[in-house]
Amino acid sequence: MKKIGYICTLLLLLLVNNALGQGALNRLRGMGGVGGGSKGQDSLKHRNNLEDSITIRYRFLDSSALQKFDSSITDIHLRIPLPVDYTNLGNMGTAARPLYFNPIMQAGWDPGFHAFDAYKYKFDQVRYYQTTRPYSELGYLIGSRSEQMIHLLHTQNINPNWNAAFQYSLISSPGFFKNQNTAHNRYQFNTHYHSPNRRYALYFLVMSNVMQANENAGILTDQDYLSNVTTYKERSSIPVNLGNYVYAGTSFLNSKLNTGNRQGNTTIFLRQQYDLGKKDSIVTDSTVQRLFYPKLRMEYNLKYNTYNFKYYDLQPADSFYIQHYNFLTRPANGFTLQEKWSDLVNDVSIYSFPDAKNPQQFLKLGIAFENIKGEFIDSHRVFYNMFLHSEYRNKTRNKKWDLEAAGKLYIAGFNNADYEVQASLRRFLGQRFGYAQIGLQNVSRTPSYIFQSSSSFSLGAQDLFKKENTTRLYAEIDNPRYKWSLSGSYYLVSNMTYFTDFYKSNQSNALFNIISIKGNKTFKVSKRWNWLASVQLNQRLGDGPVNMPLFFTFHRLGYEGNLGYKNLNFTTGVEFRYYTPYKADGYSPMSSQFFYQTTDQVHLKMPDITAYLNFRIRSFVFYLRAENLNTAQIADGGFGWTNNNIAATGYPTPGFQLRIGIFWGFVN
Repeated sequence: MKKIGYICTLLLLLLVNNALGQGALNRLRGMGGVGGGSKGQDSLKHRNNLEDSITIRYRFLDSSALQKFDSSITDIHLRIPLPVDYTNLGNMGTAARPLYFNPIMQAGWDPGFHAFDAYKYKFDQVRYYQTTRPYSELGYLIGSRSEQMIHLLHTQNINPNWNAAFQYSLISSPGFFKNQNTAHNRYQFNTHYHSPNRRYALYFLVMSNVMQANENAGILTDQDYLSNVTTYKERSSIPVNLGNYVYAGTSFLNSKLNTGNRQGNTTIFLRQQYDLGKKDSIVTDSTVQRLFYPKLRMEYNLKYNTYNFKYYDLQPADSFYIQHYNFLTRPANGFTLQEKWSDLVNDVSIYSFPDAKNPQQFLKLGIAFENIKGEFIDSHRVFYNMFLHSEYRNKTRNKKWDLEAAGKLYIAGFNNADYEVQASLRRFLGQRFGYAQIGLQNVSRTPSYIFQSSSSFSLGAQDLFKKENTTRLYAEIDNPRYKWSLSGSYYLVSNMTYFTDFYKSNQSNALFNIISIKGNKTFKVSKRWNWLASVQLNQRLGDGPVNMPLFFTFHRLGYEGNLGYKNLNFTTGVEFRYYTPYKADGYSPMSSQFFYQTTDQVHLKMPDITAYLNFRIRSFVFYLRAENLNTAQIADGGFGWTNNNIAATGYPTPGFQLRIGIFWGFVN
């Protein structure tokens, strides 16, 4: 508690300094998430270069739409990587999966390791900024048991046509139970440049994710340790299946890999574009604004990925491996499974713009060559792929219709005959009705490489599996004015490949269906009180190897206002999360794979309950959360946070957690 007291004192000093305007921070005005301002403004409004204000926007790589920073301070899930409709193994940074059906909808080569995807920087989510002044953002979150999260961001325009950005984040969490500490490091650097005549564009990205999680394979089940609050009120004393020899410390500096997984991937990306088209200009009084309308664009992409997957056990527990992995003898100390991959893609494309004055209408055709190399402990393998891809987009100039269609076909190589197609149509129905969208996706893909017998993480011979085929039909209505949305997806799945236990795999030959319906609505309870209700229904039709709860819901009831202070944005309230009982997937720590099981059912003893208090003063944002209040329990004449819910068989969720976070934006 001393550490929390020191942090609270520091926060008060920082708040006083910021409120008095002593120059420690160049003030941001009107920017979502990092500044203050009037209600409803989600971006910084540029005034002039003499004021300490800023205009900043960002866009994603394959989108020309500039977006604004989100000004909301209500939802901390905008700041931490795990979505509210995911579940992990009881500690931030451990293997996680969604509570809904989420198949791989991409054709082509895939190594097959996705248990830590929720915590990673993702290629298609990289933000390319445009800013009038250098901008930095610092974030720090501390939680119970020395949980630490760090966020750093800096972006600036070197000149009006050239921007660079750097981002770093850290997750370090020792956890409540033995040998489940995690240490994730992520960083990315990106830059993009446009020539003054707007003909040439360059994009460059270096991105790396290093994910490390010790694995305890769950608590022992020879007795009910969770209910024995006299002996095991301190949850770190409960014996576990793997890494039981590890001292149950809570220091965030203890990032050693004892028994668990270390997975890393690095991406280097380069894109160059050159446009042919028509010059134009607009003359206003004494200024001339140069314009350029592209008619033909040539594009070259170079993408290089490296992957490293390692499982390590310093002191193996022989009984666990013999029971679950069919080992005949005890593995030696320092037992390791490892494989490395490199993937190089050269891609050449050409664009055609039918309407010179609408750059958001184009037809794209391309061809790509891919070289893949795998290194194993005792061998290596080399593969190649060649594929064609195309895309058509048309966002009409009146901004009412938005049509997208894309396809990819592998014509040679390891993934020969894999394909993916998708199409969507979006329509703006007016301020009253919002947006409506319908879409279709179909993917035929070779099962991930972990299902190959040659994989280091494949124990024993695997069958030769057929290509998986997944079709998705979806529709969505989004009404920003009245703050509600409704979406539905229908999946038709065949030949789904999956694990049946800790290392055995299988393929579902039967055709099955999944129906998923999601709805969100924010109700105005009173002038300052809002109620967010989110519900989700999932239903499997047919005999498919998919585990998910039938019903999931999340609610937030909170006060939102300024308490009479002009520069204060304040919110406080409670959150509830609940899902119906279901047979949750098991988890294999050695291969970091969730597997299908039909025997053990998990259920919430009580809904997850969280109380929160957040506020923003200009560019300073503060979060305070008391999580898992539902674990309060009086047992054996004493009080404790011991009424743990279960995420999966053998994996309890934590007791009471206190989290304090600060996020601060600076204009340089």
